[in-house]
Amino acid sequence: MGFANASCSFTRFRILDPVPADLWAQVTDRLRQHAFLDIDNTAEMQAHGWVCFEDMLDNQWQSAPPQKGSYLVFSLRLDSRRIPAGVIKKHLALALREEKARMQAQNKNFISRERKKELKEQVMLRLRQRFLPIPGEFNVVWATDRNEVWFASTQGKMLDLFVEKFLLTFDLHLEQLTPYNLACASLDEDSQMKLDQLEPTKFAQHDI
Repeated sequence: MGFANASCSFTRFRILDPVPADLWAQVTDRLRQHAFLDIDNTAEMQAHGWVCFEDMLDNQWQSAPPQKGSYLVFSLRLDSRRIPAGVIKKHLALALREEKARMQAQNKNFISRERKKELKEQVMLRLRQRFLPIPGEFNVVWATDRNEVWFASTQGKMLDLFVEKFLLTFDLHLEQLTPYNLACASLDEDSQMKLDQLEPTKFAQHDI
């Protein structure tokens, strides 16, 4: 799901650092430096990087620039290989059976822990080459006039990945706009201290 859909769940952030004036001219180049690289023909389990908002297959922004008036738009693409546990279990059992047969032919019966680990790594490598990664796309909208960034996900791991990738790309720290942070932004220091001292309201009385 993304911002172009009829409905979308997203998380708001604000930029904590001053944005250098020369950054705006560097945006596309910085996105390209940390762009998504395809792993279809590799054995990698996961890959992530920036892609074009209009086309997740475009990691060079040839189809459309990220600049849209006072907004910057792009996407974080995450491709992950997901091999079912049952498939791994089956092929590991087959590999162990073949290994036992070879050892019995040599009058040996014991498979060492190191050899089992090696067999599992070989099985995983073969399976990775047979399973295509599943692509995921998460839109980003950067409101440059408000220093706010909206990310089309509410998943904790995706939020952590996005904040880390954004910092690596633009050298800017993000803070999630939670209700608490929004309240603190509109209060003076004394009011913030009072806010921290508030206790949750009990809306129901429980019998002891």
